[in-house]
Amino acid sequence: MKIFAIVGLSIIGLLLLAMLLYLIIGRVCFKIALARKSTASRIVNKEMNKIIDQYKIDFCWWDKFKFEDFSIKSRDGLKLVAHFLPNKSEKLAIIVHGYGADYKEMQQYAKYFVEKNYNILAVENRTHGQSEGKMIGMGWLDRLDLVDWINFMVEKNPNFRIVLFGLSMGASTVCMASGEKLPKNVKAIISDCAYDNVYDVWKHVYKTKTHLPVWPIFNIFDLYLKNAYNFDMKQADAKPMVKKCKVPILFIHGGADDFVPTPMVYKLYDAADEKLRQIYVVEGAGHALSYPVAGVQYEKVLNDFLAKALK
Repeated sequence: MKIFAIVGLSIIGLLLLAMLLYLIIGRVCFKIALARKSTASRIVNKEMNKIIDQYKIDFCWWDKFKFEDFSIKSRDGLKLVAHFLPNKSEKLAIIVHGYGADYKEMQQYAKYFVEKNYNILAVENRTHGQSEGKMIGMGWLDRLDLVDWINFMVEKNPNFRIVLFGLSMGASTVCMASGEKLPKNVKAIISDCAYDNVYDVWKHVYKTKTHLPVWPIFNIFDLYLKNAYNFDMKQADAKPMVKKCKVPILFIHGGADDFVPTPMVYKLYDAADEKLRQIYVVEGAGHALSYPVAGVQYEKVLNDFLAKALK
């Protein structure tokens, strides 16, 4: 009987230890990857600051205009914030920033649309800036927030002709939103350097940055997110959403992107309706650097795409 008791207690002890390790690993990974001001986002921003000149961002540009702050409640009760710049037209560009970024880092794209006489709505994704949230949505949670922003703006002006533009995580957001029920006001979608699947991009980042095997740490993190936050990284997939897209969609990517690997853009492109899809890969451009690298040619591709989509 003593042997059975010892074995039983040993099993219980091992189970408790396994549960403790599961909770510790899951929570630590969450803080590294998906918490507000996560370790990963700070690293990304630090790396970006090293090559900030390459991005050609003029942060002072925003100070030239008087933006109006809007806020809405998300479907799960979060206060979300966006910044609106009116223009004398019925064209509206809704601009979505990337992971761990600030909406002001979208300056080049906002400037492009302002010069094309668009109204601008620059959103702050959940768990970024002034928007509430404890978990970065990786585009999957943000897709519904974006749909709500679209409906909010249509209520303000039912005549808006809307273009969705996203960069990096913001690009995945617009791709993931493309398969939702959108009002007819949405005329075109532009995705610059999107990942196709949250699980795949995080696995890529994990393997390339840590050089550790996926099992067990990454798998434990995946399980933790499912149990603690009801978030399935594999389900957070833009491909089936893009397949349902009913408007013209332009996929842009850097040919030298090793953060969100370039092959991901071809998976998204292949999933989209061949009558609606267009792709533009900028050779030699790293992550989120297609516009700074291609410059005038990038603008020409946008001009031609939007001229057809909004005709």
